[in-house]
Amino acid sequence: MTHRTYNLALIGFGNVGRTFISLLARKRERLINEHSLDFRITGVATRTLGWLVDPKGFDLDQLLRADFGDAAAADSLRHWMVAARPDAVFETTALNPHTGQPAIDHLRSALEHGAHAISANKGPVVYGYEELTALAAKMHRKFYFESSVMDGAPIFNLFRECLPAIELRGFRGILNSTTNVILEAMEQGQSFDDAVRHTQQIGVAESDPSNDIDGWDAAVKVAALATVLMKHPLKPDQVERVGIRGITKQQIDAAKIDGRRYKVVCSAHLDGDKLHARVAPQALPLSDPLAQVAGTSSVISFETDMLPALAIHEINPGLEAVAYGLLTDFLRAVKE
Repeated sequence: MTHRTYNLALIGFGNVGRTFISLLARKRERLINEHSLDFRITGVATRTLGWLVDPKGFDLDQLLRADFGDAAAADSLRHWMVAARPDAVFETTALNPHTGQPAIDHLRSALEHGAHAISANKGPVVYGYEELTALAAKMHRKFYFESSVMDGAPIFNLFRECLPAIELRGFRGILNSTTNVILEAMEQGQSFDDAVRHTQQIGVAESDPSNDIDGWDAAVKVAALATVLMKHPLKPDQVERVGIRGITKQQIDAAKIDGRRYKVVCSAHLDGDKLHARVAPQALPLSDPLAQVAGTSSVISFETDMLPALAIHEINPGLEAVAYGLLTDFLRAVKE
């Protein structure tokens, strides 16, 4: 059976990027046998590594050991694209919740050089969706981002592929795992500061967890969902946003006595032509399904004109779920 070999390039080579490489290696035989495609990694770029290129393809085992072999260094993004000749670029850099940069520039360059642009970064979805989607169509390429909101759970693909002509009227869910773990730790008796430290120690929170604690990460996710699925372009600062810094252990204890549990609820709904979007901690009754979402799990429930409540619940996803979302985007892009 003949198959095509695709050049792949990664911008960002942290935990997600390395997990993606490992997943590709593990799925290689299936990709060849079931999808008639193979791959080679011809470019890797990060802020610390610079723009590394190996047109013949990096050795995957060496790459996973951060051994870049005989890679050459390009002096700019443009020269890196020319040298790596990618068919698809995977962008996994850190979120900038206020501009979406420099990820937008990276993805724009990928499309301009004839590559599919695939991102796990929700910033470009919020700040560059219309531009990047239009550019992708012009270049006969795809801009996909399934891993940007709920790991690899098929939220965007669900509506794109399985729910034609449906009207999304609203959604509510738990979409930030860091605050979920912090609030659970407080419910178990820890102070806010101790709960934050615990969340950092177990690898859920960043060294600076402000984007999570202050609601920015969740607000960007709400804005991305509203922009793409509800066709209402929305920026994070247009989402009503309340963080959890003001939640005290006394409030947590009082809610527990009252049969309630604090959760950071992400929501948006249409009232006529006006969209109301909000991220805020709420003391939910235990009978509310959102109150039962534990640990790093996430859930979202959609309200549509055809299905009053359609929910997706992912339980304690790992980095492989994010990597798998990148892989599904790549397979869809090259098959269409």
